[in-house]
Amino acid sequence: MNELSGASADNWVAICPLSDIVPDTGVCALLNGRHVAVFRIGDAAPRVYAIDNVDPNAGASVLSRGLVGSIGERVVVASPIYKQHFDLASGECLEAPEHSVAAWPARVFGGMVWVAI
Repeated sequence: MNELSGASADNWVAICPLSDIVPDTGVCALLNGRHVAVFRIGDAAPRVYAIDNVDPNAGASVLSRGLVGSIGERVVVASPIYKQHFDLASGECLEAPEHSVAAWPARVFGGMVWVAI
C-alpha cells in the first residue's frame, strides 16, 4: 500500500525534504493559493503537521514562525502576534475556538514532506 493513501493521490503535494525543516519549527508553503504552515516535531522519529498559516486574530501569515510546544497532550504553536495557541493536529485555537484554522493531512514519504490539500 502506498504511504500516501488515505487521501486521493492527486491531492498530495510535495513541500520539501524533511531535512530542510529544523526540528520543532515550521515553514510556510503556498499551496493552491493558500498559505500553509508545515511543522516538523521531533528529530529521531519526526512527526509533521500542516495548518493554515494565516492567524485569524491578526490577519497575518505568521503561524509558521510561532513557538512550538505542548499544552497537556496537545502539540501546539503559539502565534507570534497575540500568543493564542493552535493545536497542530486539529487547527483548534485553544483560547478562542471560533478562531480555529484548517488542519491538513501531512506525511513523510521518501524523505519528503507531503501535504494533502
